[in-house]
Amino acid sequence: MADFRTHLGVAAAGGAVLAHGGWQAGLWDLWQGAVVLGLVTFGGILPDIDADRSRAIRLIFNLLAIPAVVVAALLLQARLAPGHLLLVCGALYLVVRHVAGGVFSRFTVHRGIWHSLLAAGLCGLAAATLSYRFFAQSAWLAWAHGLAICLGFVIHLLLDELYSVDLTGARIKRSFGTAIKPFDLRSPGNSVAMLMTGVALLPWLPPWPLLLGLLSQGATLWR
Repeated sequence: MADFRTHLGVAAAGGAVLAHGGWQAGLWDLWQGAVVLGLVTFGGILPDIDADRSRAIRLIFNLLAIPAVVVAALLLQARLAPGHLLLVCGALYLVVRHVAGGVFSRFTVHRGIWHSLLAAGLCGLAAATLSYRFFAQSAWLAWAHGLAICLGFVIHLLLDELYSVDLTGARIKRSFGTAIKPFDLRSPGNSVAMLMTGVALLPWLPPWPLLLGLLSQGATLWR
C-alpha cells in the first residue's frame, strides 16, 4: 500500500485542484477553498485511522481533538462557568488525543471496515453534519465539506489499490481488493453498525437538494 507521505501528498494535490477550481467557478471564497483543501487532505489519511502505531493515527487524533473541543465549548458554554468550561475542554482534548486512539486501535483491524466506500460515505455525512449543525456553515458549504472529506477518503482507497498491483513484476499482491470495497465482508456486524450510524445522521444533515445542486455544479466544472 502507499505510505503516509504519498497519501498526504496526493490528497493535498487533489484538494488543491478542487479548491482552486471551485474558487475560479465562484462556488466559494478563497478562504473557504482553503478549508476544502484541508478537508480533502485530512480525508486522504483518514482511512488509516485503523493502522495501529502509525503516523497517520497519531495525526488524525491530534486533529480530531480540536473540533471535539470546539463542539464541546459550543454546547456547554451556556451551562458552565468559564473556569469549569476550560477544565472540561482541556480534559476532552487530552482524552481524544491520548486515550481515544488507543481504544480505537484495540477494536479495529487495519484494512477492515475503515477501508471501504461505506466508511467514506459515513465520514462525508458526519463532516457535513458537524459543519452545518455545530459550526453554523451554510448548507451549501456543509455539503462541500462532506464531499471534500469523502473525496480525500476515496483518493486514499484508490492509492492503496494501485499500490497492490506490482507492474514491474506483473503480479497482483495479496492486498488487492482490500481497500476499495463497498463494506467489510469479513465483519458484517460492523458494516451494519456503520450503516445504521449513517442512517441516524439523516435528520441532522443539510437539505438534500443543495447536495444535488453542488454535484451538478461540480460536473459542469470538470467538463
